[in-house]
Order: sequence, then C-alpha cells, then structure tokens
Amino acid sequence: MLTSASVQALSVQQWLLAYGGVLLSMLALDALWIGLYMAPAYKDALGDLMLSQPRMTSAAAFYLLYAAGTVFLAVAPGLRAESWQTAALHGAVLGLIAYGTYDLTNYSILKVWPLGLTLADIAWGALLTAAAATAGWTAANRWG
Repeated sequence: MLTSASVQALSVQQWLLAYGGVLLSMLALDALWIGLYMAPAYKDALGDLMLSQPRMTSAAAFYLLYAAGTVFLAVAPGLRAESWQTAALHGAVLGLIAYGTYDLTNYSILKVWPLGLTLADIAWGALLTAAAATAGWTAANRWG
C-alpha cells in the first residue's frame, strides 16, 4: 500500500547531495580499506595476476555506478521513511548482495581466491555501503 511518504518525490538537490555524500564517503573509506588492508591481502593471494596499477577508468565507472545504485536503493528509501536507519539497513543489504555476488563467484571459479578474502570483502561491502548510505542520507537530510 502506497502512502504519501512512500510516493513523496525527492528534490534534485536532495538527489545530488545524497549522491555526493555517498560517493565521497565511499571513496574515502575504500581508499583507507584498500590501502591499509586489502592491497597486501590481494597481493598475497593473487601475486602476479594483479596489475601493477589498477585500471582507473574501470574503477571510476564502478564507483560512479555503485554510488548511484546506493542512492536509489538505500538513501532514497531512507529519506522517504525519514530514517537514517532505513538507509543504513538498505545499504548493508545492497553491499552484502553486491560484494557477495562478486566474491562468491570468484571463490567458486578461481583457484587462487581464498575463503578468508571472500568473507572479509563481503563484510566490508556491507559495512561500506551502509556507512555510505548513511552519509548520503545525512547530506541530503541536513542540506537538502
């Protein structure tokens, strides 16, 4: 059943603030996570299979698309519900599904993909997406 809160349209300003909050927080948190923990873990697990430098165009495409998906699937429902907890929960579920799809597929078909890396990355995806959705909700709610 649709209520007035569920069909309430978000303003362009709210969408842009939410997107900026999600994208900036995701980039900052992922830079720390990858730089401090995952880079050595990937190098240990994958060795010579890794590129010496990441393909930045592909990385940028991922972050731009994933931030948009996070806003649409997590932040917007949180704003409509007027609840950062809703945004965080939807973000955690999205992160669990997205990172789980990636990591469990790799674990199921690649000889060199370790279970520990799979579990750590899935947990990170859920936490990262929940935190980014909360940051996007906060930016849109506070300044939108």
